Order: sequence, then C-alpha cells, then structure tokens
Amino acid sequence: MTAPRIVEQVPVYDGWYRLHRLALEMPDGAVAERHLLECRPAAAVLPYDPVRRVAMFVTQPRAAVIACGEAPLLEAIAGNLDGQEPEACARQEALEEAGLQLHGSMQPVACIWPMPPIATERVHLYLTEYSAADRIGGGGGLPSEHEHVEPHEIRLDELRAMVLAGRLTDAKTLILAQALLLARPDLWAAAGDRW
Repeated sequence: MTAPRIVEQVPVYDGWYRLHRLALEMPDGAVAERHLLECRPAAAVLPYDPVRRVAMFVTQPRAAVIACGEAPLLEAIAGNLDGQEPEACARQEALEEAGLQLHGSMQPVACIWPMPPIATERVHLYLTEYSAADRIGGGGGLPSEHEHVEPHEIRLDELRAMVLAGRLTDAKTLILAQALLLARPDLWAAAGDRW
C-alpha cells in the first residue's frame, strides 16, 4: 500500500484563515474529499503562583462557542506565533491578555495538534511560575484586535476540582491543567489533599 497523498487542492476561502477542499488519495487508491484549514502555529501558557496557590486563565468571546450557545470558555493564555519563537510569544500574550510579565523559565509540556482532522494548527504548551508582583497591568488583549480578554485567577484547589469534574472543556487548557497536577503534586499535598 502507498501512503495517502493530496492529489488536488482547491482554495475555498482566503481570509484570517485559508480553507481548501482536498482530494486525498487513500492507501487503497480510493480518492476521498477532505477539507483543510490552514492555521498559524501558536503558543499557550498556564502561569501559576505556587505561593498564593492560584493559576491565571482568561476568557474571551469565541465565535464557535457563541454559535453553540455556550458560556465563555476558561482558557490558558494563548496566541499565534506570528514569526516569534514560542516562548517569546507566550510571554507577550501573557502581558497583553493578563497583564503578567513572566520572567521565569518556561516548562515545555507538548506541541499538540488541536484539530488534526481539519486544521494545520500546532500549539506549543508551557507551564511557568509567576508571583503577585508580576501582575503589572490589567491585560484585556489588544484593543486593535477587539479581543475583549478577561483575566481570571483561579485557586489551585478549584482548578483541580474542575479537572476532575470534567468542567475544563478547552483542550489546550485541560492538557496544561493536567500537566500541572502531575508536575507539581506538592501544591496539593501541602494541604493534605490527595487525588
């Protein structure tokens, strides 16, 4: 059998994203129609304060979530690389979205495919520590991009409860929260709490 290959690519839309209709030749020779959404690479970071035992998240209007009639998602800070290195992007987005100036090292978690059936997007995931003194601004995102980002500090005990109850529904955020639970069990063991 041969490897699958794209035999035809037809542009459907070219805007913020690019959408293509593909003819994909399968290993058995059959040709199937697929769709490809070209997305830029991104970075996401979950900053946490081990002293105050909180983590920083954001909410913002998301078209797909609004279209489905759901409440805003609690998300890790994230943004497109736009030519930056992933760590630099994560630091810039933390400042823009949450008013956090991140100085410490970034702990890489993974580089994930959020939607492999359709999108080319890859997201570099990081954990990093911060302190109350690192909150130097209000965040909110860039006014020119109409982001309307709201930062939220969540207690780590509440975060763990959300993970265990399946209430974190954004994939990158759930992965980062689970990574924090695994990487820093001491943040919960200090309270005599086992999970």
